[in-house]
Amino acid sequence: MPKIDNGQVVDLLDLATIIGQRVRIPDPERLVHLQFRRFAGCPICNLHLRSITRRHDDIVAAGIREVAVFHSTAVDMHQYQSDLPFDAVADPDRRLYARFGVDASPWAVLHPRTWLAALRGVAAGSAARPAHGETALGLPADFLIDTDGRVLAHKYGHHADDQWSVDDLLRLAHHGW
Repeated sequence: MPKIDNGQVVDLLDLATIIGQRVRIPDPERLVHLQFRRFAGCPICNLHLRSITRRHDDIVAAGIREVAVFHSTAVDMHQYQSDLPFDAVADPDRRLYARFGVDASPWAVLHPRTWLAALRGVAAGSAARPAHGETALGLPADFLIDTDGRVLAHKYGHHADDQWSVDDLLRLAHHGW
């Protein structure tokens, strides 16, 4: 799959959230942090999203709209993501994943750093096996997209717990790319 590079302009996306709202990327008024997660019940992903939720006010204050994409159905996502304070998008056919070059790899779960994150996620009570059509081998990815659709920064994760922290995101949004 072709990867997206900094400076590349992404075509307009008009997406539906799992609660039926529309999301346009690029957003004409705010930067967009488009993050690709794994499956809906992924303990690592849900632990990470809790850190995003805790600091959502800081993210909004920095002029960033948060959008999380999962390769799950909206039905599967409702149990885990329906109460997020930001947009959550279902992509069970992985069309957006392909469009942005987001891969899967056995290292997603074999890398030692994922084990501790998975245990912390399970202990926090957000763990499930992948549903039909989902995979535990998906890798995360992050994109910071400007109001004109230009990719300001990106990160393709090498394992399931390899994504931007909120501090990373805020630093990048303040022209740290």
